[in-house]
Amino acid sequence: MKAAELFDLKGRVALVTGASGGLGLRFAEVLAANGAAVALVARRMDRLNEAKAKIEKAGGKAISIEADVLDRAQMVRAFDQAEQALGTVTVLVNNAGVAHSTRAVELSEEEWRRVLGTNLDAVFYWAQEAARRMLKANQKGAIVNIASVLGFGVSKGTIAYATAKAGVVQMTKALGLELGFRGVRVNAIAPGWFVTDINRDYLASELGRAKTREIPVGRFGQDGDLDGALLLLASDAGSYITGATIVCDGGQMVALRG
Repeated sequence: MKAAELFDLKGRVALVTGASGGLGLRFAEVLAANGAAVALVARRMDRLNEAKAKIEKAGGKAISIEADVLDRAQMVRAFDQAEQALGTVTVLVNNAGVAHSTRAVELSEEEWRRVLGTNLDAVFYWAQEAARRMLKANQKGAIVNIASVLGFGVSKGTIAYATAKAGVVQMTKALGLELGFRGVRVNAIAPGWFVTDINRDYLASELGRAKTREIPVGRFGQDGDLDGALLLLASDAGSYITGATIVCDGGQMVALRG
C-alpha cells in the first residue's frame, strides 16, 4: 500500500479543540489536507472563521463552532453541530490548553483549577463524549490527546500544567485499554518546546532561547514537526496503536534522562 493511501482520511469527520490558532490550527489544516471534514472548535469565532476560510481555500471542508471546553453544555452542542453538518465525529483531537508560570507556593486555587480544568478535566469529558457517540453510531475512530514532555519531567513554575499533562498520559492509557476492543483507539502526542501564542514571548527571551541548548536537534519545534505523529494516530496507519504517547521533542527527554 502506498503511503498516501495508508494515511488517507477521506470519509472521516474530525473535531479539533483549540483550533483557532497555534498547534490546533495546524492539526486542523493537516487533517483537512488529507481528506477529513473538520469541525473547528474554540472560543474566538473570528479566528475560527479565518481558519475555516483558509482550509476551504486549500480545497478542504470545515465548519466553525464556538465553544468553551470547560462548559459541558457547550461541548454537547458542539458535537451536535458537528454531527448535523458533517456526520459522526470519528477523529477527536483534544488540543485546547492553557499554561501558567506561577511557582507552587504562590499558585492560587483559582489558577490551579483553571489549568487542571482545561488541560485534564476537559480532555476527559470531550474524549468521553466522542467515544460515547462513536459507539452509539457503531463507528470506529481515533482520539488523539495532546500531552507534553512536562507530563514526564518538570520545570519550575509548571506544577499545575505538568500535573495535568501527566494525568493526560495516564488517562490515555486507561481509555486505550477500555475502548480499544470496541474499535476506538486513544493515543497522545507529547510535544516538546513549540513556539505558540501561549509561550511566544517567553521563548523569544534570552532565557527562552537558552533552552535550545537542552534540545539535541538544536531548535524549537516548527510547523510540520507534529504532522507525521498526528496522521499516524488519526489514520489506519496507526490501526494497531492504542494507549500510547508519542514524544515529539527533538530528543530533549533523551538528553535529560541520559
